[in-house]
Amino acid sequence: MKGYKRMEFRKIENVVVSEFDKSCYKLIRENIKSFLEESAAQYDKPTIRVLDIAPQIHEGAKAYFKKALVETLDIDDSSGATYIADITKYNEFLPNEYFDIIVCTEVLEHTLNPFKAIEEIYRLLKPSGILLLSVPFNFRIHGPLPDCWRFTEFGLNVLLKDFTQVEITSLDTEKRDLMPIHYTVKAIK
Repeated sequence: MKGYKRMEFRKIENVVVSEFDKSCYKLIRENIKSFLEESAAQYDKPTIRVLDIAPQIHEGAKAYFKKALVETLDIDDSSGATYIADITKYNEFLPNEYFDIIVCTEVLEHTLNPFKAIEEIYRLLKPSGILLLSVPFNFRIHGPLPDCWRFTEFGLNVLLKDFTQVEITSLDTEKRDLMPIHYTVKAIK
């Protein structure tokens, strides 16, 4: 492609993490925990099949959905995930409309094509299936790299336009209107 420069990711080394970023990180982790606790209290049943996308080093959906069958998906082949796949691609080995709930916390900002990721998530969800999504907004660049995107509630509504119901909740930044730290989203197919 003419004029195309190969994408390279610089390493992030010797980064000083500010006290503000540390406090935001703590608030984000607490927000995700509350979001998953509330969701599991409402939806956790033995008949439910959950897909947790890239739980990596955090406790993930298994810590909250104790009755449901929880499977994992990760792009990293050393992750030990149930499925190794790129969520931004069509993964033919995963059947259409297979999962009741898909958990995608702090992943979308790391994808190269969030529109394709949401398209694949939508394909994998059963009719009336639920996407539990979270994304940072007012938070620093972080790993795993790449960290490509920040989404506003308006952008999230565009990404999730095919869902029948979208509920977006913001974790606001103190004394900074219209600059939330984080969003959690419940979207119903």
